Amino acid sequence: MTDFISFKSLKRPPKPNTCLAAPVDYCLAAEADFAPPVFPATADALYKRILDVVETQKRTTIVKQSAESGQLRYIAKTALLGFKDDVDIEIIPIDENATTLAIYSRSRVGYSDLGANQKRVEELIAQLTAN
Repeated sequence: MTDFISFKSLKRPPKPNTCLAAPVDYCLAAEADFAPPVFPATADALYKRILDVVETQKRTTIVKQSAESGQLRYIAKTALLGFKDDVDIEIIPIDENATTLAIYSRSRVGYSDLGANQKRVEELIAQLTAN
C-alpha cells in the first residue's frame, strides 16, 4: 500500500473514520469535509514545509514521497494503542506564488476513529499556516 492515491477518483468508505480536506470540486467522486486554505507559497516551498512538519511529528513514518509530483504518504500511529492510520497529501499549485493541497487521513481498522483523523488534518494545516 505504498502507491499514491488519486484524489480525483477517490471514493470514501461509508465508515466515519476518515477525513478529507480538498478544494471544492477537486475530488470528483468524494465530498471533502472542508477546503484547505490557500498558502502564499510556491509548490516546492509548501512541499518542503510539509516534509519539515511531518518529520517532526511523533509516531510518523514517511513511506513514499515525490517532490516532483508534489505527493507524500505517511503512516501515523495512534498514541494509546498504536493503530496505524494512512495519510496522503497532494500539493495543488494555483499559480506561481499560491498553492493549496489535498489531505486524506484514514484509519486502517475500526468503524469510528472518534475524530482522530479530522484532528490530525486540522493540526497539520494549523502547523503549516503558523509563521
